[in-house]
Amino acid sequence: MSRLLNAYGSVAGEDVINHLLQLSRPLEGKKVVHVNSTREGGGVAEILHKLVPLMKDLGLDVSWEVITGQEEFFKCTKGFHNALQGHRVSIGSALLEIYEKTNAENAQRLEELLREADFVFIHDPQPAALIEHVAERRGKWIWRCHIDCSRPHRPVWKYLRQYCALYDASIFSLPDFAQKLPHPQYIIAPSIDPLSEKNMELSAEEIAAEVEEFGLDPELPLLVQVSRFDRFKDPLGVIDAFRQVRRHVPCQLVLAGGGASDDPEGQAVLDEVLVAASGEPHIHVLVLPPDSHRKINALQRSADIAIQKSTREGFGLTVSEAMWKGKPVVGGDTGGIRIQVIDHYTGFRVRTPEGAALRIRYLLYHGDKRLDMGRRAMRLVRENFLLTRHLREYLALMLSLMNGAGDRIDISSGGCVS
Repeated sequence: MSRLLNAYGSVAGEDVINHLLQLSRPLEGKKVVHVNSTREGGGVAEILHKLVPLMKDLGLDVSWEVITGQEEFFKCTKGFHNALQGHRVSIGSALLEIYEKTNAENAQRLEELLREADFVFIHDPQPAALIEHVAERRGKWIWRCHIDCSRPHRPVWKYLRQYCALYDASIFSLPDFAQKLPHPQYIIAPSIDPLSEKNMELSAEEIAAEVEEFGLDPELPLLVQVSRFDRFKDPLGVIDAFRQVRRHVPCQLVLAGGGASDDPEGQAVLDEVLVAASGEPHIHVLVLPPDSHRKINALQRSADIAIQKSTREGFGLTVSEAMWKGKPVVGGDTGGIRIQVIDHYTGFRVRTPEGAALRIRYLLYHGDKRLDMGRRAMRLVRENFLLTRHLREYLALMLSLMNGAGDRIDISSGGCVS
């Protein structure tokens, strides 16, 4: 067993690692390719940075490719993202032509690798059209949707569906997100890496130093939301809720995040946040580079309450990250937050700034409840949202697709028996 697998065993348990080794045995040497649109920024890249090395350690031949495109391509795919999350977005034919042309160019660049792979995981809409341009595909292609598309804007989904329907399978984070497609669909929730710099244990000295560096008051209760500056994360609603809380309870707020190379709207949202926070010394807007993992870790560990007041959310890795650190979360009553924040148990789910303010005030006034919720939150993540569970379900999916229509998968002898 590798040192990396041993390290995960110390957190998740040796029985979990033994199960992964057993599941991976029939897949040893299989060529697996993951394709997404960015290496930095956003939850997909975070997951792949950890999932790919762990798959390699289990004996799979894994690579991670990133498609490239110009500004207009990402403007189009940001429109796809917003439309899948329910916004009525009109995407003109010129942008769609750029989308198709960019996928064709990337397919040409990656064709040999994709054609020879045993499994190809295509993440989200940006590279979804690659499949149309790779002929004589050897392996199984899986479209992995990380977005809350429970109520997509139908014209845009109809356009994307022509590509998604070509895949051998699809993965959604929750049953409510799944759409009608002519192939098997799998439900696999995302996960966090407990050993990453963002989630590992930190010394009290390091945490205190980060708090001091950012000019935070160690004597004031701290509310923290970590997320990209995205309208669906509702940072303006968080500021509104904070101002309502502060009328009754002295506290401070951190909005920490950055952008992603495939999100052209991030700067505009950040500008709006800076305007809304101006003149309020207890609101700290922190624009952090993609590698600020230890800083985010320290901020979350310093927090009294974590916030993720999204209006739409595929999953929200920062929710599980904060819960892993024993923090209750006040989160939006939407998408994947609903399976992480168990209302009145690991935090509170809210729909409005007024609701968020009410729950934050309750937690600030009741420290014992806050600590109890934090302990339950950490236990929930350990049991359900660690990377090892995520990998186990990917391995089971690949075995299922290898097995075809068979009734039974034999993982004891390195082969599949129907």
